Amino acid sequence: MPTPTAIRIIREEHQALSAMLSSLPLLLRQHRQDGTPVRFDVLRAMLFYVDEFPEKLHHRKESDLLFPMLRSRSDTAAEVLDKLDRDHAVGERAIRDLEHTLLAWEMLGETRREDFAQAVERYLSFYLKHMQLEEEIVLPMAQQVLQAEDWAVLDDAFAENRDPLTGHTPSAEYEQLFSRIVRTAPAPIGLGAAT
Repeated sequence: MPTPTAIRIIREEHQALSAMLSSLPLLLRQHRQDGTPVRFDVLRAMLFYVDEFPEKLHHRKESDLLFPMLRSRSDTAAEVLDKLDRDHAVGERAIRDLEHTLLAWEMLGETRREDFAQAVERYLSFYLKHMQLEEEIVLPMAQQVLQAEDWAVLDDAFAENRDPLTGHTPSAEYEQLFSRIVRTAPAPIGLGAAT
């Protein structure tokens, strides 16, 4: 059976999220090494993307569609899916905490820089492990146990909201956000412009 569209989309979106998260510490190092002013607008845009797209769209489709289908087709999926559902709940709180930590740095100054840098590293580590578990355990399990009718529903749902960072045109609502990120964020997400 060819790889279902939903699995390809999940992997593409994971790659985009991984690249976005990995760009955060790169941007922080770049500012520190170059002695340039911190681009809080870019950092805010990147975190807003994580909050808006992966947290609200990607994870909901996993928790509301993919995981229940797996639970209904597999007797061994519950433990890993319970953990991933908990991760999704933790992730929603964690991104807001990260946004708050960035705001604290922006409003209160350099004494808060290290708090933000450490929070970024924790969040990055957390999500890389989360995505690895999905890709190494859940997606192969899904390919083994889900039926054609399951994949039809999943393929349609995941194709509905494609991540612009995977090469798809953003909706009008998100066009300005993604344009800003691509213009100003460092590679591999953006062009790295300093203006």
